[in-house]
Amino acid sequence: MDGRAEQRSVLLLLGGGSATYVALEHPSFGAALLVGVAVITLLHLLMKND
Repeated sequence: MDGRAEQRSVLLLLGGGSATYVALEHPSFGAALLVGVAVITLLHLLMKND
């Protein structure tokens, strides 16, 4: 894995962990965060290098 892929992996893990924490602490934001995580996942899959 090169440095760029590792950096992106760390960023995605931090984003996912932060979203999970906020959803647990504030359930009303859970649905909005779910949509945000779905969009981030879709963008990650579309921009993935082969």
